[in-house]
Amino acid sequence: MRRIVKKSVLPIYAAAGMWLIYCLFFPLYALWHFLVVIAATAVVFVIFKKLCPDKIIEVKEPEKPEPKPELSPEVAAVVAEGKLAMSEMDRLKKSIRNPEVKSKITQIMILSDKIVRNAEVDVTDLPRIKKFLNYYLPTTIKLLNAYDRMDEQGIRGENIGGTIKRIEDMLDTIIAAYEKQLDALFADEALDIETDIEVLDGMLSREGLKNSGPGEARQGN
Repeated sequence: MRRIVKKSVLPIYAAAGMWLIYCLFFPLYALWHFLVVIAATAVVFVIFKKLCPDKIIEVKEPEKPEPKPELSPEVAAVVAEGKLAMSEMDRLKKSIRNPEVKSKITQIMILSDKIVRNAEVDVTDLPRIKKFLNYYLPTTIKLLNAYDRMDEQGIRGENIGGTIKRIEDMLDTIIAAYEKQLDALFADEALDIETDIEVLDGMLSREGLKNSGPGEARQGN
């Protein structure tokens, strides 16, 4: 907890009011006039200072966030490369006019970021994530760049129109593939959890702590 002293402004206002009242009703041209008003102001200030003491407020110190563990150079490089890819896709999303395509790019960006960020959690996924960064993501960005260039031409000829349509259709396939890629990164974790569930289930059964049916009453000790 941190203590904050909050001073009252009333003593200052009272002292200023004393000066004002004196100037309105009494002369202020001789030295002793100034001495009198200064003395009266000091008395008023002291009185109000006692009547309105300083307040001490205790403020809870904000909790300092725990420092994130330092990433290895290999993981840091993967994360940095992912950020560059996200920045380029964001630029393309802003440039492309088709709202449906913009929405699909947003989905791709969310999935891509989750895939790359998984390197910070599980370094064993690095080979799969690097493959994603070295081929799948650059190819996707290449397609989006081509779409952006062709779409801004403003015509739908056989070549431009056909290519634009194929890229639009391909985005759905890319989203589905990225979802599978993200799901695959959790395969080992899902297996570990399944093993833990089986072990716990077996222990509960051996100790007689597991109900044999959903409607059975809980057993007592």
